[in-house]
Amino acid sequence: MPAYVIACVTDAWDQDKLVEYRERNTAAVARHGGRFVARGGRQEILEGGYEPKRVVIIEFADLDAARGWYESDDYAPLRELRQSASKTDILVAEGM
Repeated sequence: MPAYVIACVTDAWDQDKLVEYRERNTAAVARHGGRFVARGGRQEILEGGYEPKRVVIIEFADLDAARGWYESDDYAPLRELRQSASKTDILVAEGM
């Protein structure tokens, strides 16, 4: 059953670091069998007051694969890089 990592950037203060993060994370996601479904394109709030600056959705084969990417040694330094440049809420949801 697929799993979707949903990342919502709520604040960003270092665009250079975020560009590096995006470039390096593309390869890390691919190594774990993931693919980007949405990556910072246009968004529109239909209901509620939550207004993230950027939304990213990554599809993995299942929860284990998503967790494997997030907890991997190759993603650990990228997570630190992202955290030093932005505030991001991240969750994983099982698909259908």
